[in-house]
Amino acid sequence: MPLALLALAIGAFGIGTTEFVTSGLLPDIAADFGVSIPTAGYALGVVVGAPVLAVVGGRVARKTMLMALMGLFVAGNVISAAAPVFGVMLAGRIVASLAHGAFFGIGAIVAAGLVAPRKKAGAIAMMFTGLTTSTVVGVPLGTLVGQNAGWRVTFLIIAGLGVLAVLGIAALVPHQPRPERTRLSGETAAFRNPQVLLAMAMTVLGFGGVFTMSTYLAPLVTDVAGYAPSSVTWLLVLFGLGMLVGNLIGGKYADRALMPMLFTALGGLAVLLALLPLAAHDKIATAVVIPLIGAFGFATVPPLQKRVLDQTADAPTLASAVNIGAFNLGNAMAAWLGGLVISAGFGYTGPNWVGAGMAAAALLLALLSASLERREGQGGRIVASGTKPVSSDTEDAADVADAERVTAGR
Repeated sequence: MPLALLALAIGAFGIGTTEFVTSGLLPDIAADFGVSIPTAGYALGVVVGAPVLAVVGGRVARKTMLMALMGLFVAGNVISAAAPVFGVMLAGRIVASLAHGAFFGIGAIVAAGLVAPRKKAGAIAMMFTGLTTSTVVGVPLGTLVGQNAGWRVTFLIIAGLGVLAVLGIAALVPHQPRPERTRLSGETAAFRNPQVLLAMAMTVLGFGGVFTMSTYLAPLVTDVAGYAPSSVTWLLVLFGLGMLVGNLIGGKYADRALMPMLFTALGGLAVLLALLPLAAHDKIATAVVIPLIGAFGFATVPPLQKRVLDQTADAPTLASAVNIGAFNLGNAMAAWLGGLVISAGFGYTGPNWVGAGMAAAALLLALLSASLERREGQGGRIVASGTKPVSSDTEDAADVADAERVTAGR
């Protein structure tokens, strides 16, 4: 794997840290401003920023756009760190969130183009390793620093990671020619492809299932499993380690057999989420199931992102970024549905039944997608209007040509 993926992973690490570290710093931030900090603003910024900045990014070289997005990310974290009032702090959070979806969306395209054709999903997984590592290392350390040196210091350190990512992208990512001018209608045509829509729906439902568990993990393990509140941190680390391993496995096997990898990950996720309400009454079983949910959940990320890229090869930027927004949409939906179930009196195990249902629905969509693909018999791509069919042989030849162009560009 080329070193350029390290630069992308550093950016992903910073983005993941700033997204999740706030939950650990909420008491300190609230004490400074005298208010509670809504976390929905960040997810909204990701969902809105992804398509808007992806459209802008379709008109400039991708390397340049990645550097600009990290610059926006740095600015947002500096604004948050220096905020004199709550409104400014929240504005900084939203500014930083705008870069999230577009960075991962465009970064996935760049990562896939840096490697040989048969390693694309693995390259995407390497970039997302930065995100999963942030849950294991960045968030606990950021919380520790914030609690001892002040939450503003944490945001300044995260901004420094953004600067490091900008320098790494500038030095390590090969020159990226400006994409061929694509009309907005060409980018939006991808959404007339049923396979693209199915992949995004799988993203919302599959990863939403993961977040029904993780959002309410703390009360589940303390009130049901009987763990002390101090144990939540290491259980979250276990969950993050599971995500890290699952991401790498998903990337490796998606390059060999993408749809079977999806079937396995989504099916396993549904079973584990349904099992957790029973396992949660035993401490050891809880500690085993939680990282497995993280592993099976994040094993879906590289294959789903690669599937979107495969289905939108002529104009991938917008669809790739919107699929990242779909992860955050699934996050928000899971939190909302889980809250409804708890309010209805089903307790802290209830959200996991919802998550199991979401993952099972995603599995059904994956089976439908594969069935449509076989019926069409066009080598893996159902074609939207105005898009030329691509057979598997033609697609492999195009991948080889892309790899040769990347090598020449170095």
